[in-house]
Amino acid sequence: MLSDEVWRDLRSQGVTRMYSERSVMLRQGSPGTHLLALTSGLAKVVCREPNGARTWLAFRGPGDLLGEVSVFNGTSRTADVVALTPCAAVVLDAQRFVQFVEERGLVMHLMRQALARMRESDIHRAELQTLPLVVRLARTLLRLAVLTDQMPGSSPVRLTGLNQEEVAQAIGVTRNAVISGLGQLRAVGLVETARRVIVIRDVAALQRWAAAD
Repeated sequence: MLSDEVWRDLRSQGVTRMYSERSVMLRQGSPGTHLLALTSGLAKVVCREPNGARTWLAFRGPGDLLGEVSVFNGTSRTADVVALTPCAAVVLDAQRFVQFVEERGLVMHLMRQALARMRESDIHRAELQTLPLVVRLARTLLRLAVLTDQMPGSSPVRLTGLNQEEVAQAIGVTRNAVISGLGQLRAVGLVETARRVIVIRDVAALQRWAAAD
């Protein structure tokens, strides 16, 4: 993430826009004329395949930039960004953003951020291949707690906007498998669930489950 000062100055370069739950914030295939600085809410990044399937790529939260790759590459967007909860984001003109980055000497910082996201993807792929379902589920819930700016050391943590299919895509299993995994966590009192709501009742205990292999 950018420093608080730089993030504040960056937000002053654009206009805040509100996005309703389940609305498309950035559309795959559209030109990179602008990017978004997400200030509140939870979003997902998904790629639409030629056969109509959708591949989950990442979750994004406050403090994240959305769509910056197409701005720098000058290419069309390679994925949709969809608001899972009501979101607020600052819309930044591409040319103005590039000028801001150059003036502030942020190129290396953004490069490190891009590398961190690549490493995040590598870790995710490794987890899909090596870790049990319930461990992957616990880690995903804790990452979402951090991403949505809810301190993982405190309980309870309320995660909203996600359906079971999206959680399943994030951990590489079927919806029925997620239902089973959530049932295990619910049975030992770690989580509570409702429609598009997951409440982490005991963060410390969930961290112990996430650390298991």
